Amino acid sequence: MATPTEVAGRYRLERRLGAGGMSTVFLALDTVLERRVAVKLLAEHLAEDEAFVARFRREALSAAKLQHPNIVQVFDSGRDPDSERHFIVMEFVEGPSCADLIREHKELDVDLAVRYVVDACQGLDYAHRAGVIHRDVKPGNLLISNESGTLKLADFGIAKAAEQTRITQVGSVLGTAAYLSPEQARGEEAGPASDIYSLGVCAYQFLAGRLPHEYGSLTELALKQQNDTVNPILPARADVPDALDRAIRVALHVDPAQRYSSALEMAEAVAAGVHGQETEATRRLAAGDYAEDVAATQALPRTDYARRDPTMVAPVPARERTQAPARRAARAPARQRSGSRAGRFVLGLLLLAVGAAAAFAAVSAIDGGGIDAPSESDVQGQVQELKDLIREYAR
Repeated sequence: MATPTEVAGRYRLERRLGAGGMSTVFLALDTVLERRVAVKLLAEHLAEDEAFVARFRREALSAAKLQHPNIVQVFDSGRDPDSERHFIVMEFVEGPSCADLIREHKELDVDLAVRYVVDACQGLDYAHRAGVIHRDVKPGNLLISNESGTLKLADFGIAKAAEQTRITQVGSVLGTAAYLSPEQARGEEAGPASDIYSLGVCAYQFLAGRLPHEYGSLTELALKQQNDTVNPILPARADVPDALDRAIRVALHVDPAQRYSSALEMAEAVAAGVHGQETEATRRLAAGDYAEDVAATQALPRTDYARRDPTMVAPVPARERTQAPARRAARAPARQRSGSRAGRFVLGLLLLAVGAAAAFAAVSAIDGGGIDAPSESDVQGQVQELKDLIREYAR
């Protein structure tokens, strides 16, 4: 069916802004209010999935209730009676996405990157308090307004609405693999900590010019997420303060409980880090996996950036990780936790093997900030790699 020139008898489509596997976005004129808007037309095949349509309507309604300077406002949604295409009408943000900026510059200015991350944290914190999880935070969904320089989060609710459709029916989740939290990649329910991890990946890429875990296959990514400590941004980027480097890497912990307790807490840590200072949360959380890194720099006094919002949920206490290696190895509970982690890792690989084909089929048409999607034969080969790894690991 041809693309309509007008939607709902009101929105006159002017030009295409972008396209993905689920939708195409157009710049349009709202002829009633006489203002420019962005109209997202969902792919025609999605109209055939009644369950998706029902979820899409619910999520569009939830997203429309989010009114915040750092969130793209949803104005309208429905089904065009003439073309029978489902649509969302959103605020038009004239300016590049962070994916555009990464492609053009590879690295961002430190102060600019921090400002964007803090903006995104503010939007996420507001949404999380309203009970809405983004689930697909990535550079392509971080839009920068040319007029104000403000970052705005786009596409709230789309990933949630797409769960369990034919696109993701084998247990995968939407979003480019590199930006998914480890728990999302295992097929678990996403929460605020998942969005924090995804934003941490973006922040790391803004400053380092590379991903925290560079990978050539799903197997390699799974292993690195589960087992590898994220390398410091330094010394490759000498103008990044140590405190900022650590603040970002805290958001990338494999365990959701060891990340920031809220997006606002992450914003405070990043804002302090750019000035070479640390918040209490950063020191507390970084004392675990990054203990050696923290010991190399003298802890600074608590700063104003450590202020707490009285309405915030209390942070999750950090697990005790500071005992000497010999004592820690001698304790049975530690061995039990290690075995438990191994079991969860094997289970995670199993879920990845099940979801790999569908996940990469979905992301092949979604902007991921510069990562090329593999071919179908590559996907099948990577799934086989995962299966071989699971058999080897389980012996």
